[in-house]
Amino acid sequence: MCGTLDASGLRFVHPPLEATVLQLLLQTTNAPESSVSIGVILLIGGTAVVAGVAGVLSSGLVTGRSLKSARTEAERIATDAKAQSELHSEKLRAEAESKARGVELAAEKRATERRTTADREMQSQQAKLDESLSRATKREETLDRKLETISQREMKIDSRETELKEANLAAEAIAKENTRIRTDLQGRLSVMSGLSREEATEAFMTEVRDECAHDGTTLRQKILDEATRDAKAKAREITLMAIQRFAAESVAESTVRSIKIPSEDMKGRIIGREGRNIRAIEKATGADILIDDTPGVISVSCFDRVRQAIASEALQRLVADGRIHPSRVEELVEQTKRDIEERIQKMGNDAAVEADIRGLHPKVIEALGKMHFRTSYGQNVLRHSVEVAFLSQMIADQLGFNGAIARRCGLLHDIGKAMDHEMEGGHPAIGAEFLKKYGEKSEAVLNAVAGHHGDIPATTAYTPIIMAADAISGARPGARRESMELYIKRLEQLEAIAKENPHIIEAHAIQAGREVRVILDAKRADDATAFAIAEAIAKRIEAEMTFPGEIKVTVLREVRAEAIAR
Repeated sequence: MCGTLDASGLRFVHPPLEATVLQLLLQTTNAPESSVSIGVILLIGGTAVVAGVAGVLSSGLVTGRSLKSARTEAERIATDAKAQSELHSEKLRAEAESKARGVELAAEKRATERRTTADREMQSQQAKLDESLSRATKREETLDRKLETISQREMKIDSRETELKEANLAAEAIAKENTRIRTDLQGRLSVMSGLSREEATEAFMTEVRDECAHDGTTLRQKILDEATRDAKAKAREITLMAIQRFAAESVAESTVRSIKIPSEDMKGRIIGREGRNIRAIEKATGADILIDDTPGVISVSCFDRVRQAIASEALQRLVADGRIHPSRVEELVEQTKRDIEERIQKMGNDAAVEADIRGLHPKVIEALGKMHFRTSYGQNVLRHSVEVAFLSQMIADQLGFNGAIARRCGLLHDIGKAMDHEMEGGHPAIGAEFLKKYGEKSEAVLNAVAGHHGDIPATTAYTPIIMAADAISGARPGARRESMELYIKRLEQLEAIAKENPHIIEAHAIQAGREVRVILDAKRADDATAFAIAEAIAKRIEAEMTFPGEIKVTVLREVRAEAIAR
């Protein structure tokens, strides 16, 4: 090993030795966990430095300085190198220990976290297992109870089957004994009378038949004579008595109701900006709001009287409240609907109580309440039904029939008018189907409702009674107040529609406009054409006319053959 003194004369340079020391120091820094002791490395480094210095000193290459000075400088350098090596080794040892502690703490933290996670997972799995075990236990208990119940039922069924078998055996024995006794008695009777069973039966039936025929002929003639003598007088007496005993007043209402307003400014507020308020009212109620130049009045028009009542009351409340906007309109309309529904129920119950009718389904009660808002030719349908109920009872009592049944038929006879604007067909058929659907089982009531306009044959005596009472209530002066002009105009329109076909000779509206009868020219139209003409007239009536219920179109084609004998 050798060294050189640099030009300044201040330090020795020994490149290979310095590189060796630095390389050892870097390896020590980068590998704190090496198995070689740091002290050993530092000792080797110091020894190498001292050896290098000694080698340099022993080389004898001294330029410009004394040997003593060089030795002193070498000692100083060695001392400094040793001190720096010790200081650096202490720092490296401290850093290595710190890193080792950090690695150890991180490992302990990760182990703790993994242990905590594993504990939580184990607890969750254990809770799930406990819950599954609990459900399985409950299901097992439920199945045990069901099996026990099924076993008890099977025991009861087996016992019942045994009892039934014993009862059947006993019944069969009794039936055999009865058959034996009956055969024995028939044999004895045949011996005593000298006739066989068939001969005795025939003789008895012949005698009974002759006696019944004679009595029936006599009774029929007697009944016909009495009926012919007393029918007209009795019918007149019953009709006049019923009219005199019940003369209730009916109130006519039109299909348009007027609402009074405090000022003309209210019309503009009801219309609203760009008509939004009036559109909201019409949409919520389904009625038409008519605002014209008539001072102080707004009209509400609607074919459905319930919707008309809702619209009228809601409009009155809006006018009184003063806050008119779409949200307030919807709120008041909903409130009014609830009030009208409660009123409908109350009116239906009051009518049933007044007529003393019990056992009606709530839907039938509701339909009765809706009839208060319907009119027929200006006559309130609910009051008309109550009137017919009492008239029917009076007529039935006079004829010896059940007055309670007649009263029930009379109250319900027009129940179909509560929903005939919602369904197809006439109100008699609609009403009968409605009552049958909601529990009415009386054949008398169903036939009276369906046949009080003659749509179906009468199967009980109550149907003609209801027809008579209905006619009395409608024909009573003041009951129906439809103007004669409107009535005649409707009939003329019906006949005009029918007469427009070139094959038709005559057309007549009958039954108060419920039927139109058309007579065809037999020379210009055959039977197939008659059916086509009837369908065409019916479609035109539906398209051009507004009418309640239905209108029947009857087309007649008649061929007459004449001859004269001389």
